[in-house]
Amino acid sequence: MQLVLASGNKGKLREFEAMSEVPILPFGDVMEPFEIVEDGETFAANARIKARAIYEQLGDAYIVIADDSGISVPMLGGAPGIYSARYAGGDATDTDNVRKLIDALHAKSLTSAPAYYTAAIAIVSRWGEYVVHGWMYGEVVAEAQGDKGFGYDPMFVPEGYHRTLGELDEAVKKKLSHRSKALALAMPIIEMLSTATKTHHKDAHDPR
Repeated sequence: MQLVLASGNKGKLREFEAMSEVPILPFGDVMEPFEIVEDGETFAANARIKARAIYEQLGDAYIVIADDSGISVPMLGGAPGIYSARYAGGDATDTDNVRKLIDALHAKSLTSAPAYYTAAIAIVSRWGEYVVHGWMYGEVVAEAQGDKGFGYDPMFVPEGYHRTLGELDEAVKKKLSHRSKALALAMPIIEMLSTATKTHHKDAHDPR
């Protein structure tokens, strides 16, 4: 059994590797990368789209996991939401997206606003599909602070803290992370599927 992450995002891969007890390969290590159109209307739908697309290319010997995540600001109508990665355009960098969100806050004369991160993790294998979620609550501030993490981390202050994720230590972020919470739910499923895959292969070679 090989566990494959349906993402080329190095930041996400680092987080998954830090949290997972099972070795994970980015899909670009086992196949030629190709474009996947994420046209779902929810984080879960887009995670499924990515996982299915990679699994269909790789086949039954693999368990594919895909994450779709983002930040939502209710006072901005839920934006950026599922468009978090491309909030400032299709080729936007993390810096571009952060600047646009800061500008959106300024446009409403806000220096901060309640916000939350969502992570949906889809798991696709020969044994079916599963989706789990994790959330992290806090607020966004209209100024980037710190250079740790990635995405909107420099402007997100977790509930109960006074510094952004861009300033907090990685160990703290791991404990709070929406992705960490989702992965904690995903790991028992992955372990179950791994066991099922090993049993299947053993039975296939031992007709008794």
